[in-house]
Amino acid sequence: MRILITNDDGVDAPGIAIMRKIAQSISDDVWIVAPDGNQSGAGHRFTLGRELSFDQREPQVFAVVGGSPADCVVAGYTHLLKDRAPDLVLSGVNQGQNLGDIINCSGTAAGAREGTMQGSLSIAMSQAVDYQAGSDVVWDNAIQHGAAVVRAIVAQAQGLDTYYNVNFPLCAPTEVSGIEVVPHQRFSRSAFQYYASDNVGKFFIAIPETPMPLERTHDFEVLHKDSAITVTPLSLMQTDMGTVGRLQGKLVL
Repeated sequence: MRILITNDDGVDAPGIAIMRKIAQSISDDVWIVAPDGNQSGAGHRFTLGRELSFDQREPQVFAVVGGSPADCVVAGYTHLLKDRAPDLVLSGVNQGQNLGDIINCSGTAAGAREGTMQGSLSIAMSQAVDYQAGSDVVWDNAIQHGAAVVRAIVAQAQGLDTYYNVNFPLCAPTEVSGIEVVPHQRFSRSAFQYYASDNVGKFFIAIPETPMPLERTHDFEVLHKDSAITVTPLSLMQTDMGTVGRLQGKLVL
């Protein structure tokens, strides 16, 4: 199995080193193509009209200077690995959970999405952190359970219109309750808001609070309350087919 790894925290982030070990436990043909710096929140942005370049760090490890996760997957897939496409694209392991509607702006999710659009089974993986405590990231669950989760998804995946979003809970590996396949949480409103800075006239776009209410059976609550590894299958087909059927013949000039 040929595996392509990317992320949005950057090629030097600790999570990508963990993902590399996960991939190497599955295959001896592992490639890394990742941004040279942090691209968190980049979503599926492409760098169009501006030149990019590779910075080769070691054999089969490349940084894309100024590139996004989507740029990296395209460059890896259609140039570096053009002789034989990867069988699997892994994106992450992200520093921090990617849950609910956050997947729509997540560079980690976008790396997997682009991998599936290119034609490979793709999995985004994130390790939950306690943002309020501000403590160091504990990667134990990604390290201990990551390879098993990848193997389980690979064994069950069907078709190439679906990519997978995986989150590891913040608990001891022995306290993980299992793997739960769950929907992502649709928030009641966007999680992003204006957030005032201490510097006069400046502000941030941030997530000051989680929109409520939350569905008990969806990714956010299952990850945090059940200490389960959450797996959310996501479809490339975004058309609301029910609305297509309902509106056909009803929108007229």
